[in-house]
Amino acid sequence: MSYLQSRERPPPYTPQKSSSFLFPRRTSSNPPPPADYPAGYTPGGFFAAKYANKDAKRNRSLSLRSKKGNTTSGDAPPRKFGFSSMRASTQPELSKKLYRLIKSENHVINNYTNAGREQISIASQLSDWGLATNDDAISDISDKIGVMLSELGELEISYSQNLEDFRAVMKSIRNVEASVQPSRDKRNKITDEIQRLKYKEPQSPKLVQLEQELVRAEAENLVAEAQLSNVTRQKLKEAYASHFAAVVERSQKQEILAKHSRRILALLDDTPVVPGDTRPAYDLEREARQILADAEDDLRNWTLELEEVPTNASLDAGAMPTISNIGGSAATSPVLNGTGPLSVEEQEAKQEVVA
Repeated sequence: MSYLQSRERPPPYTPQKSSSFLFPRRTSSNPPPPADYPAGYTPGGFFAAKYANKDAKRNRSLSLRSKKGNTTSGDAPPRKFGFSSMRASTQPELSKKLYRLIKSENHVINNYTNAGREQISIASQLSDWGLATNDDAISDISDKIGVMLSELGELEISYSQNLEDFRAVMKSIRNVEASVQPSRDKRNKITDEIQRLKYKEPQSPKLVQLEQELVRAEAENLVAEAQLSNVTRQKLKEAYASHFAAVVERSQKQEILAKHSRRILALLDDTPVVPGDTRPAYDLEREARQILADAEDDLRNWTLELEEVPTNASLDAGAMPTISNIGGSAATSPVLNGTGPLSVEEQEAKQEVVA
């Protein structure tokens, strides 16, 4: 018997020697002292803080706007400086947000275009792979599926072109916003100058001249704001009506192609065989070709059926209501019934009467 075998070893689960002189054991009579955690710290580390039982949050809010008025997510990556950001900084304050929206939409359009081209490339690769398998059934089915995938890629490119039309309509709103900003700045500048003179030189003869200029600036701004309101409502409705019509067209045509593609897949016999057996000869080329013809006929006969988005917009070249569109509101319009600023002269006369 060896020395190790002759040594007395403790049986399993024998309590080992206590180390109470280093780490005293905690008992119910010796509870741990309360931890003095700093404010905001959750015991258990990062994961305990992250996955602690908190009030359940909704996956989606009823609005994308934050209650604090900040629409940018806190986890969003910082903006990178470039030519696009530099051009955005030179835009008038009124049109900056729409300028960024239109710029972002351009990236979306490019991505859809690139996705369509990649889809067409994948369709060609699928057809080439099927031919290399030396299997008549797989070669024919993969070729027909490649045709369907290619059509799906063309749909993406067509959808991106429709989005470009939507983007062009949004640009018209941005252009009007940019044209209204100078009139706002001019009015605010004159107002600030009047307030400064009233504080420093109440008897300055320049006050009368500035007040007349303010009347003209307010009249110009009144027209500009009306144009902006009219164009914004009309073009926003027009732009997104075409946008969602393009979405419906894309989805319905995708549905047609997907359903016929599944019919093609049904022609492929996937019955397993044992080694040594041979599969029956593939003789469904005509049926597969007919499915392609059916898909082509369905796309050719497809029509867009949507409820019209109602519109009352009828603007002239100056973004103002036409005569036929004014009749019903003439009695209540402050501009048309003589109570509004019909002309600069009337505004000046009114200003003198008030003074």
